[in-house]
Amino acid sequence: MIALLVVACEVAFWVLLAAGLALRYVARKPRLGAAVLLCEPLLEVVLLVVTAIDLKNGAEPDWKHGLAAVYIGFTVGLGHHTIRWVDAWVAHRWFGGPPPVKPPKYGMARAAHEWRTAARWILAATVALGLLQAAVWYVGPGGDISSLRSWQQKMGLVIGINLIIAGGYTVFPKQAPKDADQAAEREPADGR
Repeated sequence: MIALLVVACEVAFWVLLAAGLALRYVARKPRLGAAVLLCEPLLEVVLLVVTAIDLKNGAEPDWKHGLAAVYIGFTVGLGHHTIRWVDAWVAHRWFGGPPPVKPPKYGMARAAHEWRTAARWILAATVALGLLQAAVWYVGPGGDISSLRSWQQKMGLVIGINLIIAGGYTVFPKQAPKDADQAAEREPADGR
């Protein structure tokens, strides 16, 4: 049941996102669209409550309970950014809005972008770790918590990978190609 609920929450996330954007741009009701988009966190609350009830009713914790914690964590850490990005893309693609801002490609600006991205992923993994640990405490020492511990290890790996990537861009910043600098010097300032 929990696995199906995780899938249902993911589908509902995209349905609510599409409905919110349709109300915002097609129906020209930006406040109503924003209200629909604000309903997104309710999905995670429902998933959290159902998972807790399932554990309370004696279900043995397994990978599905861990997946629910990870899904909630990733929605908390990455959901807002995803909604903002999709909103900007839809506004540009179909409604004449400005193009979404692309991340910088080179230098310390790219490193700063990678640290912001890493922060979102680390927040997601940290929330998932916290929920997984709460489930471990809830089950207690008598229950089988190996699947929850396995998910915790994976979240630790997510944190480590993001720190390595962001640190790599900081220590070894990507340099702009030499020919790109020369081409920029030859182009007129007004873009003609």
